[in-house]
Amino acid sequence: MDEPKLTPAEMQHAQQLLHDYAPAREAMAVLEHHHGNVSTSVGELWEREVPPEQRSFDVSRESLWSVMRRVLRDEVCGDEGFLAKVTAYTRQPEDAALFTGVVIYLLELTMLPISPAIATIAVLYIVKVGLRVFCEYTEPGEG
Repeated sequence: MDEPKLTPAEMQHAQQLLHDYAPAREAMAVLEHHHGNVSTSVGELWEREVPPEQRSFDVSRESLWSVMRRVLRDEVCGDEGFLAKVTAYTRQPEDAALFTGVVIYLLELTMLPISPAIATIAVLYIVKVGLRVFCEYTEPGEG
């Protein structure tokens, strides 16, 4: 499976759109450092924010993104509110308030102990591939 990546154009759009949202600035700096690689960016943010003694799994065994993707699927794919927020943003991709609303909703919806910066990266990826594709792609037993 290819590593999930954001293109330079997608990152530039996000930087311009979310320049006033502090968690997005942090997320974008890490994404830029990792050339848009979602998995390594999420892993770096996780390692920065969660002390080793508080980590509930071994990130050397499986990428945090892999684990997060499965958990996100379970929590967001059946949630009509999340679908509505993602749909509203994709119809108006220049509306920063709609994007940050999706990030905040994701943080409130999930039981994942993730920061707003990590949630920002997750939402950027979900918006990139589309929520329905994300949900189908991460179906148990699939790629």
